[in-house]
Amino acid sequence: MPELPEVETTVRGLAKVLEGRRLTRVEARRADLRRAFPQDLGQRLTGARVTGLGRRAKYGLIHTDRGDTMVFHLGMSGRWRIDPAADEPHDHLAMETDDGHRLVLNDPRRFGSVDLVPTAELEGWGPFKALGPEPFDLSAEELKRRLARRSAAIKLMLLDQNIVAGLGNIYVCEALFRAGINPRRAAGKVSLERLKRLVPAIHAVLDEAILAGGSSLRDYARPDGELGYFSKSFSVYDREGEPCPCGGTVKRFAQGGRSTWYCPACQR
Repeated sequence: MPELPEVETTVRGLAKVLEGRRLTRVEARRADLRRAFPQDLGQRLTGARVTGLGRRAKYGLIHTDRGDTMVFHLGMSGRWRIDPAADEPHDHLAMETDDGHRLVLNDPRRFGSVDLVPTAELEGWGPFKALGPEPFDLSAEELKRRLARRSAAIKLMLLDQNIVAGLGNIYVCEALFRAGINPRRAAGKVSLERLKRLVPAIHAVLDEAILAGGSSLRDYARPDGELGYFSKSFSVYDREGEPCPCGGTVKRFAQGGRSTWYCPACQR
């Protein structure tokens, strides 16, 4: 957490107050998150105009007219706040715009990150180099090619950012359920017919989650302070022991160091 829908929701919320605005103040309130802030962050961004926002995998992108892009990752507990009423202990970065808005990046667990990358070099930037395609750009045929001869479980392969960029545990569990695929099945043995059910299921789950503002489970909230409510639509995630519409019971097991939820009755 946060996963792709939460990052996309965050980017869209920030765009409402940042796009086209000039940054009048950029201040690192603390020295670092997962790693140190760029030393010249304030100097390079203060006075810059935001030309657009975007997302790559689970990273948010804030583009400026100086040819620099701020790349942020929310880690496990990061969130942006717009015009907060008061400072909080874990506010790491603050920005102000020329129309009076104040935006603050808060991250209690400090697993997030902020980098400043020349926009023209984004595609070749270290963390982006090996990323697979975005889920919305993925076809069943392309996924079949990427999974060829892979003996690892389909669930684990979908979490591999080199295979598909941006998918996380919540939405992979939900998409596999909708496609009726057992998360333990060897990825290379999943037929094209099954993948033609899985890819649309991935798209649908992500679309619905973005529309719902993401899933608020622990620390995540949208920049406007509202909670995401897709968690109310979970079919299997975090529902161990509950009934499945097919008549089966949702089970949980450990897989790759994470919990996997599925219905053994209808996921084969």
